[in-house]
Amino acid sequence: MVVRRLKQIDHYERRLRGAGFRVVAGVDEAGRGALAGPLVAAAVVLPEGFDPEGLEDSKLLTPLQRDRMYARIQEEAVAIAVCRAMPGRIDRSGLHRTNLRLLRRALTQLPVRPEYILTDGFPVPRLPVPSLGMRKGDMVTASVAAASVVAKVTRDRGMSRYHRRFPQYGFNTNRGYGTASHWEALFRFGPCPIHRRSFKGVTEATMAVSTGRVAASRVLPREIVAEWVPETLTVVEEDVNGEVAEGEGSQGFPGASPRPGTLSVEERILPR
Repeated sequence: MVVRRLKQIDHYERRLRGAGFRVVAGVDEAGRGALAGPLVAAAVVLPEGFDPEGLEDSKLLTPLQRDRMYARIQEEAVAIAVCRAMPGRIDRSGLHRTNLRLLRRALTQLPVRPEYILTDGFPVPRLPVPSLGMRKGDMVTASVAAASVVAKVTRDRGMSRYHRRFPQYGFNTNRGYGTASHWEALFRFGPCPIHRRSFKGVTEATMAVSTGRVAASRVLPREIVAEWVPETLTVVEEDVNGEVAEGEGSQGFPGASPRPGTLSVEERILPR
């Protein structure tokens, strides 16, 4: 995909170098919204005169384009650092806090000290040098785009390796994100060791596998539940307070049935 832009993607790096900041680093992460797998952050310092042709936000490139750009960045970059945070760390510390720590760690592990840092979206506090958080930074700055490519390719390759250990989840294609087939596998087999237990839906999948029941609620809307809950699970509804509705087994009895003259939740939700 080619993005039409008013400025070249290396515009801000050239402006910063013109202002005296010769070592400009970009930092970005991959895997923030995934249900499984690590969060990966990369920091990259590109050389002055780096040809940005073909460099885009990693999400806009095809896998082949990403691999080719990754190889170019590895060969030509002044410095690269990559860090990972595993699901256990994300669950203990929270996603955003883990994200910020990981971005800072990637920057401190660069073999050269940046003079200016560009980040994607939100600013990263407590950096030792001047920095700027840029909206859509991975689309408008070359160094952040390069960092996004390195983080994305590194994480994707890691998820392909995890697929060999946990093939039932399809990590080689969904990369840990919540696709319909991934959700179905999650509710069929339960979470594996690299699932993020603190994420919405993952805890519900754990309970569903252990009890044979899954609740359609604000977390898991009925329309979505109907698409990927296996037939072996009983679907019940929660009320606005998060309690199982009366007549849908609210006391946990498997044999509980709905009020006479009404359709069961399974009949209303699940396809026949």
